Amino acid sequence: MDRNTLLAIVEESARLKREFFEAEADSVLEAGRMLATALSAGKKILSFGNGGSAADSQHFAAELVNRFRFDRPALAAIALTTDTSILTSIANDSDYESIFSRQVEALGAPGDVAVAISTSGGSANVLKAVEVARARGLKTLGLAGRDGGKLAKVVDLCLTVPHRETARIQEVHALLIHLFCEMIDGSLYPGSRGH
Repeated sequence: MDRNTLLAIVEESARLKREFFEAEADSVLEAGRMLATALSAGKKILSFGNGGSAADSQHFAAELVNRFRFDRPALAAIALTTDTSILTSIANDSDYESIFSRQVEALGAPGDVAVAISTSGGSANVLKAVEVARARGLKTLGLAGRDGGKLAKVVDLCLTVPHRETARIQEVHALLIHLFCEMIDGSLYPGSRGH
């Protein structure tokens, strides 16, 4: 890779972020309110996805349980991508498609928010978990890419990054996660440092 190629990739990422947030600012704010409302009511956030989206799920849960920009009480969040005994037992004894839905069935309660992350919008295990979440009375938030796929049609609110390249989509998802954390902390702890 040369300097020009590097800068072109950075510019493409920056342009995509600018265009996405200009177009979707109201929906992003709505998603932040959904998450903050649930947490302020003592509910929890369950996040899940595959591959890089699994890492994003864990990143989001870590920021909420620990801290984002300042120390504050821990917030209830669980990434359904981390317990290898649960994941492998469900995949082995049942099927891989159920690895998240069984956990939603076990841990989800009405008023919680299921954050489903899929760059394609078509991951079968993510879609099955959303189906169970809706049946159990959870709110559902999707982070998707491309045209949103099936995920965009089944969640309460879907933030879809209109790009075909997974890396660029995930870069927007990472910024969304940080913005959600900003909105949650600002809503729940408005007098704290940084807000």
